[in-house]
Amino acid sequence: MQISVEDPLTLAIAPPKDETPEEKETREQAEIEARRISEAIDEQIRQERTALKKKKKPVKVLLLGQSESGKSATLKNFQLQHARSEWAEERASWRVVIYLNLVRNIVRVLDILSREMSLAESEKRPGSTTIEYLSDSDDETPNHGNVYHFSDKHRFMQRRLGPLRSIQTDLERKLGPESQEVRSTTSTSATPFDFPGSQLLPKRPSRDFGINSTNGWKSALEKLRPSTMASARPQRRSDSDHDEVTDVLVACKETMLELWQDPVVQQVLSYRKTKIEDSPGFFLNDIDRIVTYDYEPSDNDIVRARLRTVGVQEHRVMMDDSNEKEWILYDVGGTRSSRVAWAAYFDDVDAIIFLCPISCFDEQLREDRRINRLEDSYLLWKSVCSSRILAKTEIILFLNKCDLLHNKIKRGLSIKDHITSYGNRKNDTVTVMKYFQQHFKEISKQCSPEPRPIFIHFTSVIDTKATAATLSVVEESILRSHLRNADLL
Repeated sequence: MQISVEDPLTLAIAPPKDETPEEKETREQAEIEARRISEAIDEQIRQERTALKKKKKPVKVLLLGQSESGKSATLKNFQLQHARSEWAEERASWRVVIYLNLVRNIVRVLDILSREMSLAESEKRPGSTTIEYLSDSDDETPNHGNVYHFSDKHRFMQRRLGPLRSIQTDLERKLGPESQEVRSTTSTSATPFDFPGSQLLPKRPSRDFGINSTNGWKSALEKLRPSTMASARPQRRSDSDHDEVTDVLVACKETMLELWQDPVVQQVLSYRKTKIEDSPGFFLNDIDRIVTYDYEPSDNDIVRARLRTVGVQEHRVMMDDSNEKEWILYDVGGTRSSRVAWAAYFDDVDAIIFLCPISCFDEQLREDRRINRLEDSYLLWKSVCSSRILAKTEIILFLNKCDLLHNKIKRGLSIKDHITSYGNRKNDTVTVMKYFQQHFKEISKQCSPEPRPIFIHFTSVIDTKATAATLSVVEESILRSHLRNADLL
């Protein structure tokens, strides 16, 4: 087809009419160079596309379980093993979270003490009180007829430690929702992520949903830096390098020790069956060690530190010992109102690590005191096992907090008093662990859409050494599942 000379493109690329031989040579050389550059760009794009296709897919793991089941501690153990440089960078930032945990421990003891002392004064019998009321606080069951002997020393400790309440409020405000425990819920279902009759998955939440971070907890802890975080500096601290929080804690250190070691205070806690030691973020036995100007959190301190997960957190970890395989771990909020976001991640993970704290057989959900925590875990486990979307997904069960279970049994708690199906089995740790293991196996067998193996581990994820050994086995199993799913094994 003949192209008109009036065609704009033809006119645009046509050589100048009065072009000299030298100008022509220069123009042709420029055109050759332009073609070379264009072809080089095209080749680079082709190579990048090819490399992208060949790039190994990351291993994706979803951590599931109710609030305070140990999901975040498990994640921190992954980071501790495989992201040491990032772990070291974040170490100093955890110092403030640990101090917040300690302050909350002290304030909880003060609240219990204040309640009992108020009753003592109302009885008009100086120095004693008889408990004749029902407790509305966490894990605190009153005992009738107990007499406590308070003194001016206890009133002094209350006044001396009063500033810790404002420290707690200030740190919680600056840290945000991660520092606040949920004490109520709008959800009446243990599994609000279920959507019967529909195979359509809900959309994943936007990146503004909670903390969606690629560098762990650092993004949340950054909120503390502007005014209190001189303590976040990685170098060794000196007496002149400290903040207001540390000043107050150091000034209150001896009184905190005195409060925690006081026989009457321990009597009150014992009679009320309040075991603060079983709570996440417990640091009262470490006051002397951590309340110093040069304190640097240990690995174990960081794993034990309590910071609530809000929404869904995405953490990327490069596993150096698996051919530079990238792992993406999703840590989710475990309260009933947070679980609606779980299902959006079901269709795109290689494995689920489900955590159930088997020590909680005698406890209630923090957000709904009518619900037994172990029964709630049973419902969660049943729903996860029943999901057809997860029928091909490897599921690993951590029966967690075995150390706390052992301590409770040693204190004389009877399993059958809380779990009627336990019957007349022996009330020892090994028998109880085997019972829970078999019960979860039976639920999986009855509810799974098709037969599949369930890998069960007894854990105490705040024990970093023991957890490292467990994770090495778990990681190998997950990696093999990932390779099978990718048709590489």
